[in-house]
Amino acid sequence: MTEPVPNPLEQLRTRLAAFRPGEVAHGTVAGFADGEVVVRLDSDGSGEPTGRIPRHLLSWTAFEDPAQVVAVGQRVTAEVQGAHGGGGRVVLSAKACEDEALYRHLRGARPGDVVTGTVAAVHPFGVFVRLDGAPPHPVHPGTGFVRVPDLTWAHVDHPADVVRPGQRVTGEVIGADSYQGEVVISLKALAEDPWDSLGLAVGDVVTGPVTKVMPFGVFVRVGEAAEGLVHVSDLGGRAVAEGQELTVRVLETDRVRRRIRLAAAG
Repeated sequence: MTEPVPNPLEQLRTRLAAFRPGEVAHGTVAGFADGEVVVRLDSDGSGEPTGRIPRHLLSWTAFEDPAQVVAVGQRVTAEVQGAHGGGGRVVLSAKACEDEALYRHLRGARPGDVVTGTVAAVHPFGVFVRLDGAPPHPVHPGTGFVRVPDLTWAHVDHPADVVRPGQRVTGEVIGADSYQGEVVISLKALAEDPWDSLGLAVGDVVTGPVTKVMPFGVFVRVGEAAEGLVHVSDLGGRAVAEGQELTVRVLETDRVRRRIRLAAAG
């Protein structure tokens, strides 16, 4: 019986399916195409090169032409970002592995780990932290990063309201981001959830400041870090402004969705 002839396309798809995002791959620069670096992965053998390093994943350093960073025939180590069987390519990040000390540090970070460090820079989009024992970042002022929602349970208008450069902080690792070369951490995760001591029940009447006025209603602070919504239909026709004290009645609390529905009282 004649053996069926293997389908080259199916063989390629099967081989590419073996690549997993986050694993490290090795290969040799085979050329350049459309601004990308073409890499013959060690697993390609004599077939067509399947590795591609997009321009933005090539290096932390600034460059005009990818040929300024790597040369044909040069060996490269890169992190797999994804494999596309239909396109016959494996997307790689050489930048992720460029700084070996940083890459080892990121690979060693585990969700749930508790880390300490010093606030290096505060921006509207988040906070950079210089983590203890971490290598310097090639671009950013620290290898730790805290996103704004992970700073505190309370609402903040700007991260500078919570932390300042030079301040010592402790946080819990959420994960490692090889794309940015950062360990993403949460300060909020180690703080007590104010909902645990909120103690509000349906029918309770409390007084708090209006924190935000929206077309559909107003938000009122009813706890240390908890706000409730008074829908415009529950305001009783009152005109209110931010900062004004408003007495409200609790209509509904939803712990899972962290929402409180209120109505103007009195």
